[in-house]
Amino acid sequence: MRILVTGSAGHLGEALVRTLRNAGQDVVGLDRLDSVHTDVVASVVDRPAVRSAMAGADAVLHTATLHKPHVMSHPRQAFVETNVTGTLVLLEEAVAAGVGTFVHTSTTSAFGRALTPMDGAPAAWITEDVVPRPRNVYGATKVAAEDLCELVARDDGLPCLVLRTSRFFPEQDDSEQVRAGYADGNAKVNELLYRRIDLSDVVQAHLAAMAKAPEIGFGRYIVSATTPFDPADLAELRRDAPAVVERLFPDYPDLYARLGWRMFTGIDRVYVNAQARTDLGWEPRYDFRHAMELLRAGKEPRSELATSVGAKGYHPVTIGPYTTR
Repeated sequence: MRILVTGSAGHLGEALVRTLRNAGQDVVGLDRLDSVHTDVVASVVDRPAVRSAMAGADAVLHTATLHKPHVMSHPRQAFVETNVTGTLVLLEEAVAAGVGTFVHTSTTSAFGRALTPMDGAPAAWITEDVVPRPRNVYGATKVAAEDLCELVARDDGLPCLVLRTSRFFPEQDDSEQVRAGYADGNAKVNELLYRRIDLSDVVQAHLAAMAKAPEIGFGRYIVSATTPFDPADLAELRRDAPAVVERLFPDYPDLYARLGWRMFTGIDRVYVNAQARTDLGWEPRYDFRHAMELLRAGKEPRSELATSVGAKGYHPVTIGPYTTR
């Protein structure tokens, strides 16, 4: 099987290339940045380069994008060109090349303002039924790219699945309040409860989507660690998250005390991955419970793949909390 992976120099792109090649797959990595995982150095808007890289491909895993940290450094037009035009170029060339599967990496940031409930309201329960309300050009262009995926899937019959992934970057949090109040590892483990996923589980979701796309045709899926919460918890989660977590994990306070960690006082949204697990047959491993088990054993709460890929950064100089590369 020949697989084109865009964004092969990035976190997810590298992880996919590594995993697929280790499994004996024929992989072509495309990225505008050269790397040991990149075979074609080109932009996704370079149609001739994309067409050449696409030749003979059975599947496309499209991870290349301008990210949220680029909002502070790139004009809106650059987001349109990369995230929208680049996705359209890939979709059209995939159809022309007779590709059988297309998986587009999107983001839970697409939900935007829908993620933040009003003061005093319960935490938001985020499923695929929630209507996106983009907060910035990043979210707006990712939603537009998703819509192009649906259009091409419906009009041209290209099996295409969209994965709205939650946080998996290893850099420090973009919130100054979180950075000042919580150790980095503490914050990331807390987030596994409701808004984070391990890189290894993101990779497995993409592989599951690649296999299931011909059967499903088109679909959008939330890809995040499995939350232990249910809708009955939402009101209390917003005002007293530690009480809810202790009820579900009675031994977590002792472990956190030993580590010098704290739970967030309140949680404002919960990502629900049930549809992805059901439709894709995907079984994420690195949830909060698993992290607790690893921490008790004195081990790193992240996967080996996540630690191996490490931090990538987003800019050549520091202009934000997690932007250096």
